[in-house]
Amino acid sequence: MGYMERHFDLRLDPRKLVPGAKSVISLAYNYHTPPKQRDPKAPKLSTYAYGRDYHKVLKKRLRPLMAFITEQFGQVELRAFVDSAPVLEKAWAQRAGIGWRGKHTNVIRQGTGSWFFLCELITDLELAPDAPATDHCGTCRRCIDACPTDAITPYGVDGSRCISHLTIELKDSIPQEFAGKLAGWAFGCDICQQVCPWNRFAEPHNEPEFAPRPEVMELGAEEWHGMTEVVFDRLFEGSAVKRTKYAGLMRNLRFLRL
Repeated sequence: MGYMERHFDLRLDPRKLVPGAKSVISLAYNYHTPPKQRDPKAPKLSTYAYGRDYHKVLKKRLRPLMAFITEQFGQVELRAFVDSAPVLEKAWAQRAGIGWRGKHTNVIRQGTGSWFFLCELITDLELAPDAPATDHCGTCRRCIDACPTDAITPYGVDGSRCISHLTIELKDSIPQEFAGKLAGWAFGCDICQQVCPWNRFAEPHNEPEFAPRPEVMELGAEEWHGMTEVVFDRLFEGSAVKRTKYAGLMRNLRFLRL
């Protein structure tokens, strides 16, 4: 995706984000949510969007850790990042030993799977590094074969074909070549994670703010398609779904009926 090319120098050198940076502390936060939407015919949301926007939640959860580091080491340069700045979070997670970058490009952890968010603390503290994670995808290609838009190649994703990009990041009309291929997804997509064998080990999260919103989970197919902007604002206040805005969601819903 084009935006990845912007500020590429910052992605490569954390010292451009935090002066004197010597260490990147990479963290993972579970969001695995087993409950599903009630109506199997309803347009689908990626499970990370069931509750409160993860950007807000993770930043709040990082504050006690940052306070602890300051208490232990005194005045240090320390900055938190939650998918909100040019940081190569997947590369840092792999180097920190959290997991390896799978064929679908999400980070996978043995015994845990891939249902987690990544975030980072960049600091001028010099910390002993952990051993990097090794790849355990083997010959598996379930994510590649399951992608309905053929967006995944081994260890790469064509952003212009990814359902998450098409339903969230894309500001223009969804290209007609994808008609009938969005598999019911109105915001994001979880297919490559749903089929990943490592996710059989995933445990449900225990973050109250990620709990699914009952009203959203109860929406039937026709309620989605007949949603007004007033209802959208009420149902998705503080949710990641607001990223696509009402007009974007309605565009996605209309496209699902083509």
